[in-house]
Amino acid sequence: MSEQHLHSSHPAIAKRLKRAEGHLRSITAMIEGGRSCLDIAQQLHAVEKAIAQAKKTLIQDHIDHCLEQATDAAPRQRQSAVRAFKDITKYL
Repeated sequence: MSEQHLHSSHPAIAKRLKRAEGHLRSITAMIEGGRSCLDIAQQLHAVEKAIAQAKKTLIQDHIDHCLEQATDAAPRQRQSAVRAFKDITKYL
């Protein structure tokens, strides 16, 4: 179970993901409409890059803020922050 964890970058990340979600729906329509594989692949590539950028921003923000706060924390909290850092780096 995780506590609520919000950063100032989260609204922009959510907005980017919502745009990617809409774009993905349009790609599904392209497939169903018989568009060319090249057109579809180009659009899939764009969605993939948008999602990758959202992930990168989220992870960098976590590293910048959460670990920075942990350096001022008590030893037990520092250990928790290091574990969280190790966990999130799996997604790089």
